[in-house]
This record gives sequence, C-alpha cells and structure tokens, in this order.
Amino acid sequence: MIALDLPRGARTVLCLGAHCDDLEIGCGGTVLTLSERDPELRFHWCVFSSDAERAAEARRAADLFLAAARHKTVEVLDYRGSYFPWVGAEIKDKFETLKVEVRPDLILTHYGADLHQDHRVLAELTWNTWRDHFILEYEIPKYDGGLGSPSVFVPLTADVRDRKIAHVLSCFPSQAARPWFTADTFAGLMRLRGVECNAPEGSAEAFYCRKLCLR
Repeated sequence: MIALDLPRGARTVLCLGAHCDDLEIGCGGTVLTLSERDPELRFHWCVFSSDAERAAEARRAADLFLAAARHKTVEVLDYRGSYFPWVGAEIKDKFETLKVEVRPDLILTHYGADLHQDHRVLAELTWNTWRDHFILEYEIPKYDGGLGSPSVFVPLTADVRDRKIAHVLSCFPSQAARPWFTADTFAGLMRLRGVECNAPEGSAEAFYCRKLCLR
C-alpha cells in the first residue's frame, strides 16, 4: 500500500454535498482528520439541498465536524432535493460562483457513478467546473446500493470513527426513522474499507480518484 500526503502547499479544501448529511457520512472522518492535523487549512463547506429543519441540522453538524478548523465558510442552500437533473442550470450557476470565490487544493465531492441522481449531478458539475484539480469522490451507503471498489483510502483512528458516528446520529434526528441510518451501518462500511487498506486501527473512509499525476 503506497501512502501519499496532501500536495505540498495545499491550503483550501472544498467540500460539496447534495443533501444535509452527505458530507458527514461520506467524508466526515476525513474532514475531522485533516482539520485536526492542520487547523490552518481553509474549509469551504457547501450543502445544496435543505429545508428549514434540515438546514439547522446541517449547520450544527458543520460546526462539529469543522470545530478544529480556524478558517471555514459554511453554506446551506435550498435547491429542490431529488430534482437536481431538472434544476441543473441553476446549480451550474452556483458552481460558477464557487469557481470565482474558492481556489481549492482538494475537492471532496460525490462519486460520479452514484445511483442517486442528485449525487451524480454534483459529481458531474464538479468535474465540469474544476478540470485540473485534485478531486476525491466519496461514497454514500443507501437502499439503492451502488457501492464499488474505491482505490483511495484515509485510515481513521478509533476516536475519529466513533466521533463521526456520534456526530452524524446526534445532528440529524430527522433521519432517525430510516432503517439504514444506524451506527452499525456507518461503522460497518468504515470497517470494510479499513480491511481493504490495512488501516492501523481497523477503520477507514474510501474515495474514487479519476486522475492523479505523480511528479
């Protein structure tokens, strides 16, 4: 297993999520790890779909996951969930605004082959907007399935794993009735990815990387 660090000089991380719990589930452990390892990293955290109840949940979650970061911007938008393919032009306009406002060294976004249409739209617009950037695509467990074989792993400490699960469950009570929204779902996926990368403490988050140039 080859280990690589963030590119030298990387200062800004752009986090893109379709719905109010996607970033936390897909890459929350990675965000905790990066922000606590280097509190001077700048995070721009953007959630695209919410309502009043879920927006409050999302902001509380962002506060917890970015607690160590000294520089952060959090946006919670209200594009209509499950309709992203049909409001794509409006979402594309927001991406063009982000392109001017943010100069990311690392972008965390949805998996391009995700079976949820909202997730796919964000992944497509990410690559359409930033064509020469370091982009990692995270995965979301769901009823639809669609989990694949990612090739990039971020090992997590047991403490980070446990805090990620606790934050997700405490911050999103609106999702508690969903049968998959449980601690063992999140722990199980992180354990499986930990096995695949021989993580020292047994758990990891995994990503897809389409392009990586080694120099």
